Amino acid sequence: MKFNVELDCTPEEARRMMGLPDLTPVHEKYIASLTGAMDGVVSPDLLEGMMRSWAPMNDAGMGFWRKMFETASTTKTPD
Repeated sequence: MKFNVELDCTPEEARRMMGLPDLTPVHEKYIASLTGAMDGVVSPDLLEGMMRSWAPMNDAGMGFWRKMFETASTTKTPD
């Protein structure tokens, strides 16, 4: 016997229904750190340490991110 159940809900409703935690504050802090690093507020070394602890990557992956942030932090935006 096979049952199909369709639910019409928002992602927020689905998260609550499945009992998953709300990670919105963590996401907002992560995005603030990234934009701060790109604006030169946060040091690239601090950001690299944070990314290493959150997402295990090899040296090539970290090199890619380091280069991207260094490029973004040295690029001037028009006013």
